[in-house]
Amino acid sequence: MHSFCSVVPGCTDGEYPHASLVQATDGNLYGATYEGGANEFGTVFKITPSGTLTTLYSFCSVVPGCTDGEYPLAGLIQATDGDFYGTTYGGGASGFGTVFKITPSGTLTTLHSFCSVVPGCTDGEYPKAVLLQATDGNFYGTTYKGGTSGYGTVFELTPSGTLTTLHSFCSVVPGCTDGEYPQTPGGPEGLVQATNGNLYGTTVDGGANGYGTVFEITPSGTLTTLYSFCSLVPGCTDGEYPYTGLVQATDGDFYGTTYGGSAANLAQSSACM
Repeated sequence: MHSFCSVVPGCTDGEYPHASLVQATDGNLYGATYEGGANEFGTVFKITPSGTLTTLYSFCSVVPGCTDGEYPLAGLIQATDGDFYGTTYGGGASGFGTVFKITPSGTLTTLHSFCSVVPGCTDGEYPKAVLLQATDGNFYGTTYKGGTSGYGTVFELTPSGTLTTLHSFCSVVPGCTDGEYPQTPGGPEGLVQATNGNLYGTTVDGGANGYGTVFEITPSGTLTTLYSFCSLVPGCTDGEYPYTGLVQATDGDFYGTTYGGSAANLAQSSACM
């Protein structure tokens, strides 16, 4: 349908799309490239089902400082208002990433710049995962680093841009038994809201054994570690390092994968509600 960097010189149509596409209510597909564009810091694009691509926005258009963000690693979601919401891994007012809104026609608004609460970046650094719009209308997501302990956060953001840090990982010390580094880069696997209204996700590190966790968090910020990987030893046959998120199946349970562990170094795991 489209080969990126086909508009040369300069690759103004973008380079290195990391994330999944989202099909909008207009029938077109929307996504982001991690690099490239008019300023080499990534793009948001629209592509029709027949393959006609339009670059809607090139990041780092607001200079100096790239306060609009750099390097959109995660995918977009279309919210109930019809606009798209996403994150950039870097840039923003402090250089540690942003949450943004963009209209289908390409008007971008930066809703929050991470590490705006200083010193310590207690609001988080480097958002990697796609956002979730919950049933309350607010957006929920994670940052890979930052927070009060430096190991990532879960946050809530209102559509108008008011951010609340719900949990800072590695707050249970010593040992970071609540997990470190919530990740889920690129794809559609950010936090998932379950039928009980709570949010579920994974951390790629930390937990009781240092190999990642599955967690539940309420919209008000109460976090429960449901499982710490590498609990089955020797060999960590239950898996290590869950890099991706979870899905809730029709049986009510959650399913996901781990990057390592098990006899064949491949594992599938589930956590029950």
